[in-house]
Amino acid sequence: MARKLMKGNEVIAAAAINAGCRYFFGYPITPQNEIPEYMARELPKVGGVYVQAESEVAAINMVYGAAGAGARVLTSSSSPGISLMQEGISYIAGAELPCVLVNIMRAGPGLGGVQPSQADYFQATKGGGHGDYHVLVLAPANLQEAADLTQSAFDLADRYRNPVMVLADGMIGQLMEPVELLPARPAVDLPPKDWATTGTATSGGRRRVINSLYLYPDQLEQHVHALYAKYAAMEHAEVRYELHQCDDAEVVIVAYGTTSRIARSAIEKCRRLGLRVGLLRPITLYPFPFAAFEQVIARTQAFLVVEMSMGQMLDDVKIAVAGRQPISFYGATKKSNELMAYSYAHLHGLMITGLRFFTVYGPWGRPDMTPIIFSKAICEGKPLKLFNHGKSLRDFTYIEDIVDGVLTCLFCGGHVLLEGVPGLGKTLLVRTLASALSLQFRRIQFTPDLMPADII
Repeated sequence: MARKLMKGNEVIAAAAINAGCRYFFGYPITPQNEIPEYMARELPKVGGVYVQAESEVAAINMVYGAAGAGARVLTSSSSPGISLMQEGISYIAGAELPCVLVNIMRAGPGLGGVQPSQADYFQATKGGGHGDYHVLVLAPANLQEAADLTQSAFDLADRYRNPVMVLADGMIGQLMEPVELLPARPAVDLPPKDWATTGTATSGGRRRVINSLYLYPDQLEQHVHALYAKYAAMEHAEVRYELHQCDDAEVVIVAYGTTSRIARSAIEKCRRLGLRVGLLRPITLYPFPFAAFEQVIARTQAFLVVEMSMGQMLDDVKIAVAGRQPISFYGATKKSNELMAYSYAHLHGLMITGLRFFTVYGPWGRPDMTPIIFSKAICEGKPLKLFNHGKSLRDFTYIEDIVDGVLTCLFCGGHVLLEGVPGLGKTLLVRTLASALSLQFRRIQFTPDLMPADII
């Protein structure tokens, strides 16, 4: 089958359909919206069902129902949406039901931002909901792997009667690469779904009950021990990882997902400079590839953990290394786009421009825009806080102007001079707002602090 250029989110959705998924329940959130959009369009063509639920809480409980009937079912969301699903995920794991979950991670905590992130590692690998349970976690680093792992996820879910999560950062979800989507057939050795609640006509009159409630302590303890025997089987049979140029590596970078791609490019550059650097890339985040470290630790002098977070996988690396070698950490979030553009431009001679837009607003404006903040303070009789002794400047750009500017640069065929349009001075802006609001305002509070998120 010929390769096709596709976006990451669409690759995951198409792979799920190829794997026999016929039910999708979800709720929109950036940066994973192309998954439900694709499912809404394509699932009905193969006799499947797409439902946009009223919330992530409702969606995960719909997944519980479909999984309980033995269907191959998928839901997808992004970080805060996955948080809302945690109670349902715990119930599904406790009831031993197979399903596939996709988390296209965005930055947090809270609503955070829509830029790529890997800060959901703890939530995914340590059991984000209540109780003693795990979900099996797969972390693709490119779109072909995203397709292959998504298809494998459904087999793994059926094999272990357990939720399986495909965990990818927003970069994986949004980038485009050529992929080959092969028709997938379920593994031949999967156990029969003789537990599914499909009616007594298919069960020989025997009642089938899906449940995660055990009121007697001894029964609950027995159930939890059975779950952990299953997790032990996963840890024995399902660990996946990649070792890249580790045979002689004195420094081993540990990274997954998008950061592993950046690390791979950095390793190529290091090798050309005579530096012996390798990559250990976990593909399963749970079960984590602890044993892989034993293959490299004797000849490695140091480990460098790279994540788009403040350091979460770092804890598992510390357990694996057990103090035998030094570990350094580098966390990156917003810089991923720039680092990837820089690496590919210099390593492969590609003409790449990475664009990152700040303080963009649309027709509804933004609550952090100066006119809105100033107007609110004037109406409430509060002082205006001006950062950096009143010397900080920040422009807000209308989204249509950005689109027009990018298109002009792409298609004009020549040079473009971009000129800034001077804005109102702060004092004039305050007087103008006060006049428009029919209020008087005299208090301005100057502070030496920098504006939040400003960078020196």
